[in-house]
Parts: sequence; structure tokens; C-alpha cells
Amino acid sequence: MNTYDLTGRVAVVTGGAQGIGFAVAQRLQASGAKLALWDFNAEMLDTARAKLGAETLCICVNITDATAVTEAAQQTEAHFGSLDVLVHSAGVAGKNAPLDEYDLNEWRKVIDVDLNGTFYVNRAVVPGMKQRGYGRIVNIASIAGKEGNPNASAYSAAKAGVIGMSKSLGKELAGQNIAVNCVTPATADTAILKELKPEFIQYMLSKIPRGRLLDVAEAANMITWLVSEENSFTTGSVFDLSGGRATY
Repeated sequence: MNTYDLTGRVAVVTGGAQGIGFAVAQRLQASGAKLALWDFNAEMLDTARAKLGAETLCICVNITDATAVTEAAQQTEAHFGSLDVLVHSAGVAGKNAPLDEYDLNEWRKVIDVDLNGTFYVNRAVVPGMKQRGYGRIVNIASIAGKEGNPNASAYSAAKAGVIGMSKSLGKELAGQNIAVNCVTPATADTAILKELKPEFIQYMLSKIPRGRLLDVAEAANMITWLVSEENSFTTGSVFDLSGGRATY
């Protein structure tokens, strides 16, 4: 396993109690980072802390609440004295349905979590990074945001928005030693699959030339480099984790 020096860096991982977020947290910790996990599930946060160690700061936060997100950022900075890295992994898949049959409340929920939540989280951490003149942000989007998945219009639209937002923010902060990038995973073997119909999972799997789901450790490998000081030039970019699916 390649190693990156994140000694002394303070890293926030949203959705950090499970899935890609937890795998990233483990990898960042192994690289020397101090961890703050933000997650909606208090029980899973307790489990994550038991695995990562008592020094891990765990904050139960709903990312659709902009005030709560700002307070979580303030609490993290007060606890560690800094906030250098953000890996924004929190999100939901939403239900599968044709666009003309898509439930309005479900649409609002997916957009609120996956797009608005990303905005709130990025907005909360950027001021401190600007003040300190350093930062690394990785927003986890999806290959669905580039190519669109049928019967997943809300998720596809939200993740396309995350890509556009990351590109915009990366350009805004390019002169301040703050890198903002996003990754676009294909389907990963995580709990989010429980939200999806089996036939939809099979459809997505059939689109991956590698012929298998993404392993969360593979995502953590790429993301750890993206949030390291070695990533000193690339910003406002999209990095594919699609197993060959991406067509652009």
C-alpha cells in the first residue's frame, strides 16, 4: 500500500461511519491524519469510533440543516485547532422510478441531501481554509452525474450538480492553495445498494467493463492522494472510479 504523509492534518469525512466514507477515514488515519466523522447515524458513529479510536471526533449531523453543518465545522475547528481536509461522502441513492412517475417528496429529499447538503458542507469549511491558506476538498459524485442512469433522475441530477459545483469552487480557490476535486464512482459494494431494486443494480453492473462492483478500499486509495499535499496542482477536476464505464 502506498503511503501519503498527512501527519498533523485534520480531516473531516462526512458519511464517515460507513461505506466509502469509513474506508477513507481508515486510510486517512493510517496516513497520520486526525479525524472528525460527521454522520446522520449516531449508532454507526459509535461503532466507527470503537474501530478508529477514542481520539476520533464524531459529530451526529444532518447535512440538510445548514446551521447544524456550520456548527459541526466550528466544533471541529475548536476541538483540533484546524480543519485542513474535507471528504464529502454523505448521500442517498433515492428510489427508482421513471421521471414522470417520480414522487415529488422523494425528488426533494434526494436533491436536498445530495446537492444542497454538498453545498452546505463545502460552504461551512471553506472560510477556515481560506484564512489558513491551505485546504483539500474531495466531493464524491457519481458516474450517474456524467452519464445519467434511467429511473434515477433525481440522483443523476444531484450528482451532476455536485460535479459542476466542485468545478466552480475549484476555480474560485485555485490561487489559495486549496484544491477542490470530485470523484465519480460506479456502483460500490456499500449499504446504499439496499435502497435500490435488484434489477437496477444488475443494470449498473452490466455497464462496468471490469465486471464487478467498486471496492471501497479502491476509492479510498485515490481519494487519499487527492487530499494530500502531493496534489498541489490539480483542482476543479473529475476523477473516474468507474471500472471503465466512463465515456468522457
